[in-house]
Amino acid sequence: MASTVTIRRPDVVALIERAADKITGGNKTELVATAVRRLLEETVRTGSLFGSTPGSVRIRRGVDLTRPVLDEAMDAETGREIRR
Repeated sequence: MASTVTIRRPDVVALIERAADKITGGNKTELVATAVRRLLEETVRTGSLFGSTPGSVRIRRGVDLTRPVLDEAMDAETGREIRR
């Protein structure tokens, strides 16, 4: 099942060669395989919230899902011991 991919753009070839030298010790095939795998993983992660169908989860305007819910810092962040 071997096949060949030909890239003729000099800027792309130079980018692949430079990245391959840094990341895979010069192995261009492994570099491209790693890059494509990561791109595929990213597209999977950017799917809809909770794996539901698009549009099934609605969030009110002004709600920031990235903001912490709790006003206090977590114990692990402050270094405080939990008293039991």
